[in-house]
Amino acid sequence: MKTSQEEINDQPYKSETEQNNHSCTQLSQLGDNCDCAFDGAMITLVPITDAAHLVHGPNGCIGNYWGGRDSLSSGSLMYKNCFTSDMDESDIIFGGAKKLYRGILELQRRYKPAAIFVYSTCVSALIGDDINGACREAAEIIGTPVIPVDAPGFVGHRNQGIRLASEALLEYVIGTAEPDTTTLHDINLIGEYNIGGDIWNILPMLEELGIRVLAKITGDARYQEICYAHRAKLNVVNSSAKAMLKMARQMEERFHIPYITESFYGIEHLNRCLRNIAAKLGETELQVRTENLINSETTALNNQLDFYLPSLQGKRILIDITNLNNWAIVSAIQYLEMEVLLTSTNKITQDNQRKIKGLFGDNAKILEIEISQLITEFKPDLLIASNHYQATAMKTKIPFLDINQERKNAYTGYAGIISVAQELYTTLHSPVWEQVRRPAPWE
Repeated sequence: MKTSQEEINDQPYKSETEQNNHSCTQLSQLGDNCDCAFDGAMITLVPITDAAHLVHGPNGCIGNYWGGRDSLSSGSLMYKNCFTSDMDESDIIFGGAKKLYRGILELQRRYKPAAIFVYSTCVSALIGDDINGACREAAEIIGTPVIPVDAPGFVGHRNQGIRLASEALLEYVIGTAEPDTTTLHDINLIGEYNIGGDIWNILPMLEELGIRVLAKITGDARYQEICYAHRAKLNVVNSSAKAMLKMARQMEERFHIPYITESFYGIEHLNRCLRNIAAKLGETELQVRTENLINSETTALNNQLDFYLPSLQGKRILIDITNLNNWAIVSAIQYLEMEVLLTSTNKITQDNQRKIKGLFGDNAKILEIEISQLITEFKPDLLIASNHYQATAMKTKIPFLDINQERKNAYTGYAGIISVAQELYTTLHSPVWEQVRRPAPWE
């Protein structure tokens, strides 16, 4: 179950300057500044809404994640609480395992969560604290599952932490309970974190087709549903969650659950996803229902877009693909027949190069020029980038859109394309731009 050295090496490219400047003391309140294994583990597991998440380390470590992603819940808000063992100098000298043990007992007494996930950090891992033993002893006393997550920041990048969190689920959670009922159309969604409510656009479509999502791993998930994820008939892995593929392979080997890698973003990818799910589940009537759903939803979508298309067609959009969260809306923008210019301030990985070719063909070009220079030269109608470039957009007086983990809109499904169109329309045609571009009264 341990991650191989080859997988550890398969990490996003970082320039030498970035590596030298990296420090886990940088608080990532905006979600993109920290890229360590600890951060990846929390990204993966914190969306389990009815569990408590306890960080065994100095209190500053909780700043690496909390507030970084807006993973929404339809039920419990337990996951919104921050818990830490608050290690200090004496704990570093004498060990903090006993303090962790007492903290787990107190957390259970006060909050009574469905489960407790305990995360190691650089500090607790370096001094050799036995979090596995503390979790095991505490679980025997309180009768609540306590799951150790051994993903200190120094072991690798964010993707490595996602893999380690997945291994913790496989070792301690999945297969520990049985569902009340099962159906022939039970599936798991893997690698969707319900950012902005993305899963809530997916579930109604699948329900209409007669497909039941047995477990969501992990957006808007309950601990219990992940326990019986091993009874699903198919795993559907988000195509952008490459680090979760090992989990799908392990489940195929251990529980004989096949998996497919799909995307719920963009109409072309969405239609293919629904067809592939129906084909894998292997029922002719389900495939017929899927085609009927695709036809009716596409017709309804095109009718709704009639209002937006005249105002959006032909507009030039400059997208900084350094922020990979922008991939969620690139397909939708293409469907709206807008002209897309791509730029990046970092070296593009082979995986991202394949994405670009898949979306734009072999002739796609990435302009590796400063964004301010691109704005001056190409005069785009809209800039989509991280918030670092908001001041640049304001200075050049062009509309700006920041698509990241803090977004409030869901972009999945057919409804997601409408959300993209609405957001682009309101941003491009906001009356503020007419005011901003007017000459100053004294000019």
